[in-house]
Amino acid sequence: MSRDSPDTRARILNCTWNLLKSPDKKLRMSDIAKAVGISRQALYLHFPTRAELLIATTRHIDSVKDVDARLAESRAATSGRDRLASFIHGWGGYIPEIHGLSVALRNMRDGDAEAAAAWDDRMRAVRHGCDAAVAALAADKMLRPDLNNEVATDLLWTLLSVENWERLVCDCGWSQAEYESQIKRLAEATLLATDQ
Repeated sequence: MSRDSPDTRARILNCTWNLLKSPDKKLRMSDIAKAVGISRQALYLHFPTRAELLIATTRHIDSVKDVDARLAESRAATSGRDRLASFIHGWGGYIPEIHGLSVALRNMRDGDAEAAAAWDDRMRAVRHGCDAAVAALAADKMLRPDLNNEVATDLLWTLLSVENWERLVCDCGWSQAEYESQIKRLAEATLLATDQ
């Protein structure tokens, strides 16, 4: 079997995605192979480690859900303020769609290094987007003068955490529109110089 067989690879990724919707147990390679209908050895030909499979699955989900299109407006923004607002909308609007997967990976990560690696990989991608928004603010001289880019990125990344979305939308009952509006307002109040 070729490691690059696209049909088998897609079946593996889709089955893994589906299995991750049940966060109650540790997802083993044998569980995935059985769900796909292939041997464990065949699974390892496509994904030599469980960490690689989990990371590839999260990236597959991003591809299927076209996260790049969701972030295109932010990437094309001509001002730091527009980039910030567009990034909050793009990422904030994506959270509800990947929330189940995030719960599964976060539930597994304490005792599961591979699940932790997959979750950390995705959160590094979010942090990269936060860093780009902050850099655009700094380039426009809009960033608060008492903040450096790293601290500002830390703050924005924390504001946009899945955990904060859960508290506000799931626990407090906010609408998605209210969440995005308030996070945008809070991010601007936190990051922008007072004369902006």
